[in-house]
Amino acid sequence: MHNTAPVTDPVVRVRTHRLAFFSAVISLVAVFAAVGSTIPLFNVYRAENGFTNAEISITVVAYSVATLATLLFLGRLSGHLGRRPVSIASLILLLLGCLLLLDVHDIGILIAGRVLMGLGAGLASSSLTSYIVDAAPPKPAWLASVASSQTVMLGLAVGAVASGALVQYAPWPRDLIYLVVIGLLLLSVALIAVSPETATPMPGAWRSLRPRVGLPARVRRLLPVAAAVFLATWAAGAFYQAFVPALVEDQLHTRSTLVLGVTFAAYMGPSVLGAPLGGRFTSARAQRVGMIGFLVGMIGVITAIGTGTLVLFIAATVVAGASQGIAISAATRGLLHGSILADRAPTFSVIYLLSYSGATIPALIAGQLTHIFSLPEISLAYGALALVSTLFTVLGARNPQLSAIANSQDVQ
Repeated sequence: MHNTAPVTDPVVRVRTHRLAFFSAVISLVAVFAAVGSTIPLFNVYRAENGFTNAEISITVVAYSVATLATLLFLGRLSGHLGRRPVSIASLILLLLGCLLLLDVHDIGILIAGRVLMGLGAGLASSSLTSYIVDAAPPKPAWLASVASSQTVMLGLAVGAVASGALVQYAPWPRDLIYLVVIGLLLLSVALIAVSPETATPMPGAWRSLRPRVGLPARVRRLLPVAAAVFLATWAAGAFYQAFVPALVEDQLHTRSTLVLGVTFAAYMGPSVLGAPLGGRFTSARAQRVGMIGFLVGMIGVITAIGTGTLVLFIAATVVAGASQGIAISAATRGLLHGSILADRAPTFSVIYLLSYSGATIPALIAGQLTHIFSLPEISLAYGALALVSTLFTVLGARNPQLSAIANSQDVQ
């Protein structure tokens, strides 16, 4: 059993922290590969189990709510109990979710499995990302931020594409991807178990369960535009999970689960380009550029749905995905401008609230409206949300004030 105290000898620290960094990165990829693996199976569940589009949308909402609740209430727990135990707990929750999804025979099982995945993903988003930052080598300087932020998108893309390929070409189409992911999660548990701890356990775990939500006064004026960015882009992400599986089959005339996985990856994957591309501009300009590109992509997506053009749909998805990455990273950068350590947890709580609200509320409403409107009509509503958010961003985006850093009290 490894010592739970952080390694202090410099030579040993470099060697053992390389293992911790590698283990945490692999584990975070495994977590979100598990999350992404379910998406290509939605059409299988629709066809074989008779699940409706409204029921599928509920699973997306359930996942998002579980993730948000975990981030808000348990997001600081690894700083008190240690990165390793909390990271292992997150992986176990994902394992339980995958085991449950091996026997999907009614919508309740699918919802429960996605809830467990949401709890695990939320816990991993705080503990494993912190573990990566703790253990990252000092050079190159950008490695910690890129590995902690973009590994999530990599995992989602890998999980979706691998699932689509296995469902279409391999035996046991409903089960094999979950068995593969379970193996990857077990490997991740083993890696974390033999890796060193990077955080000194400290008292206050119960107090850390109380959410801290607020923004420093100096960046409060940036919140309305940032909210528009988060709401529109995360709503589109939920749209791709809840409704694009059916749209790909019904409007784009393909039942290929591999194509469906590639389509989902085409939205998530290119967003990794957002931070480096957006970093070339000021926060305000990057938000404008990102949202205009996002709107262009969404217009292309809606056009492709109307004309039944798969190639245009994927190309427009890539544009929307890369552009939303630019806008999201710029909005986050603006809200974190001049932040001190005490500011960051409450600020990220605000970001999580807005982002997951954007994912859940439109998906919940749209899911109920599928009884009245067709999916192409539902997609027009998402396009309208993108248009309104883009106009608001173009007209209202501002850069953070370079002064007044001293005025950093939180608004609780």
